[in-house]
Amino acid sequence: MKAFIKKEVYHIFRDYRSMLILFGMPVVQVLIFGFAITNEIKDARLAVLDHSHDEMSQRLISKIASSGYFLIDRRLESANQIEQVFREGKVKQVLVIPSSFGHDFTSQHQTSVQIIGDASDPNTANLLKNYTAAILQSFQMEELGKLAFPIEVKVEPLMFYNPELSSVYLFVPGTIAVILMLVSAMMTSISIAREKEMGTMEVLLVSPLKPFQIIVGKVVPYVVLSFVNALMILALGAWVFEVPILGNLAFLLAEVLLFIIMSLSLGIFISTVSPTQQVAMLLSMFVLMLPTILLSGFVFPIENMPVVLQWFSHLMPSKWFIIIVRDVMLRGSGIAYLWKETLIIVCMTVFFVFLSIRNFNIRLA
Repeated sequence: MKAFIKKEVYHIFRDYRSMLILFGMPVVQVLIFGFAITNEIKDARLAVLDHSHDEMSQRLISKIASSGYFLIDRRLESANQIEQVFREGKVKQVLVIPSSFGHDFTSQHQTSVQIIGDASDPNTANLLKNYTAAILQSFQMEELGKLAFPIEVKVEPLMFYNPELSSVYLFVPGTIAVILMLVSAMMTSISIAREKEMGTMEVLLVSPLKPFQIIVGKVVPYVVLSFVNALMILALGAWVFEVPILGNLAFLLAEVLLFIIMSLSLGIFISTVSPTQQVAMLLSMFVLMLPTILLSGFVFPIENMPVVLQWFSHLMPSKWFIIIVRDVMLRGSGIAYLWKETLIIVCMTVFFVFLSIRNFNIRLA
């Protein structure tokens, strides 16, 4: 037993990839969980539509800007601009101040403002609404104090894209990304690694089939399976959870197919650098599953994370795919608004295909 344990220890320390997975992954997980999991939102971008333009409204805007929770992204000129700023994806909330705000506040001691939130992410929208309501309450107390007559600031929230703030609107697009990553990339990498580990890949290579044909034959079933999984998730989201698909369905399915091809190319690349199935599975979980859940905006808002993690999240293909799916399903956006995210996924696909072909030829030709 002592000799066997010694042999296993030597084997682990000889494989630097296993060392990285065994000792590096727990550290990375602790860091990611420690920084990513937070319920507080800071520096959320806010647009203001001020119809009043008086001293009282300016003090209210300054109060909101100095709270630490909001950044005034822009000032709107008309209500027609609200939809546009939400489609751009940067502004999370719009504050509408009526023309009689200052007069009603000082003379009638009762006024109202409107909060319009982007509820495609319901948790963030609801939290920002509560922040704004608390700031308005504090502003009221500072300006008027505890007076004998009744004073009230009425807040009228209006949530775009998700009026009921249903969390399933957030999780359905993210679930599509997670499932496609796991089925397409992880299973493909394990499948090819199994052939290499068992020695049957060399048998396939001496057959009349070319290496390119072997790879295509391996990945085509996963393309079909992944596409069927995506259709099932979309169907369940629409029929069971009543998640709308406001955008073009053909465009959405084309984006899904593009992401599947990208995931497969990534899985093939992982298989070319993985000597065994175990290493391929662990490497896939480390590279794909955890970042997809934590750094893609699937569960936790990226804006809350440290700047370093925000930069790192740009390397996650699932981040751009989740943006595309949410915008198409919930906002009805098309290629005019999502061309940048689509181009990023196309570039990632070409990059991983190039690396996969290059490594495959070097290792197995």
